[in-house]
Amino acid sequence: MIVSSWGRYPKVETADVKRLQWLHEKIDFDPEKRYLAYGMGRSYGDSCLNEGGTLLMTRGLCRFVSFDPETGELHCESGVTLREILAFALPRGFFLPASPGTSQVTVGGAIANDVHGKNHHVAGTFGCVVDGFRLLRSTGETLWCSRTENPALFAATIGGLGLTGLILDVKMRLRKVRGPWLRTETIRFGSLREFLQLSKELAPKYEYSVSWVDGTSSGAQLGRGLFMAGNHADVTVEEKKEPFVPKVAFPCEAPEWLLNKLTIRAFNALYWRKTLGERVSGLQHYVPFFYPLDAIEDWNRMYGKRGFFQYQCVLPFGDGEEATAEMLRRISAYGKGTFLSVLKTFGDVRSPGMLSFPRPGITFALDFPNEGKETLDFLSMLDDIVTEAKGALYPAKDARMAPKMFEASFPRLNEFAEHVDPRFSSSLWRRLGGTHVR
Repeated sequence: MIVSSWGRYPKVETADVKRLQWLHEKIDFDPEKRYLAYGMGRSYGDSCLNEGGTLLMTRGLCRFVSFDPETGELHCESGVTLREILAFALPRGFFLPASPGTSQVTVGGAIANDVHGKNHHVAGTFGCVVDGFRLLRSTGETLWCSRTENPALFAATIGGLGLTGLILDVKMRLRKVRGPWLRTETIRFGSLREFLQLSKELAPKYEYSVSWVDGTSSGAQLGRGLFMAGNHADVTVEEKKEPFVPKVAFPCEAPEWLLNKLTIRAFNALYWRKTLGERVSGLQHYVPFFYPLDAIEDWNRMYGKRGFFQYQCVLPFGDGEEATAEMLRRISAYGKGTFLSVLKTFGDVRSPGMLSFPRPGITFALDFPNEGKETLDFLSMLDDIVTEAKGALYPAKDARMAPKMFEASFPRLNEFAEHVDPRFSSSLWRRLGGTHVR
C-alpha cells in the first residue's frame, strides 16, 4: 500500500502492513525485513514511513489498563490517542501535563517523538511525565523500561523515532484540573522584539503560551503577531456550558493557485487584526486553545496534491534572536510563506530522551507548499542560518534535512545508535545515514 505522513510528502510504497490487536500477540520478526510502528501518521515527514518494509499498525492497541484517581497515574496501551485520554480523564478531573498541537496522536507516537506543548517552560516534554513502558524488541524479548529499569533504553526510546522497538503499553502521570476551561489572554504585538519581551514578562504568570507570527511582515513590523497565553480556570462544567465545536472537513485537494503571495499576505493581514483590541482576556474551552486545527478534518489538503513541508527549528537565546529575525526577513522576501507560523520559547526543563528536540531557546514552526527544487533550496538556506546559530531541527517535522544537519542537531546521536533495534528502521533513518552511525 502507498503511505504518506501528514505533510503528504513523501509518499512511499510499504511492502507489508501488520495490524496489531492484542497486547500479548506474538510477532514473528523476519530477519530479512525492516519494521516500524505506525500510529496515527501525524508526523509531517518520513519519520513514520518505512519504504519497502513492514509497518506495525498500533491503533488496535487502544485499551485503558488502569487508572489511579488519587495520583493520576494512567496505564494504557500504546495505540490510545491523546484525544481518548482527555475524553476519559477530564470528567474525572485530570488533564494531560504536556500535549502537542493535535490530540490525534497515539501515546506511543508521543513518546517516540517526545512531543512538546505550550507549557514546556513548566512541564517539559511528554517524556518527562512518562513513568515507564513495555518495549518489544525484535529478538522477542519484552523489557520494562523506566528511569530505574533499563534506563539507557528508556532514554533512547523517548524521542527515539520508533527505532528501539515496539512500545506496547505505558504508565504516565496526569495532572489535576477543575474542568475544561482556561482563562486566556490574547495580545497583539508589533515586532519580534515585542514577542521576546512578552515571553519573558508573562512566563511567570501563565503556564501556557504560544504565538502566531505574520510570515509576510517586514521592516519595523518584522515578526508581528498574536501572543496567546492561558491558565487552567477554577470553573466547573456545571458553571459554564461547554460550547458546540463544529467539525468540518476540508472538501478537496486545493488547487495549486490557491496558495500565492496575494492570498497568503491577505490572510496574514486579516489574522493579525482578528482581535477586537490590543489585549483581550476571556474564558476559553481547552479544545480551540490547544487544538484549533483538529476542528478541520484533512486540513492538510489545503496544500494540494504535492503536499507541504513543515519546518521547525529551535535557536538558542542570545545569537538565536538575530537568527530568528534573519529567518523572518528571508521568509518575507521569499513570499511563499505560510498561513501557520508558530513562534514560542522553550524553557530549561530537561527531557530524559537522548534525541529530544526541545532545549532552551526560540522555536519556530512554519509550513511551506511543496514546489519542488525551489522550496528545497529555500529550506536548505534556512538550515544554514540554524546551523550558524547552533540550533537544531525537529525530525518529526522533517522530510529533507541533510545528514550533517541531523548530526549537528543531536550531540548524543552515536550514543543513541547503540540502542537501535537492528530490525527496526524508517525512511528517515536510512535517508539520514543513521544505519552507519555508531
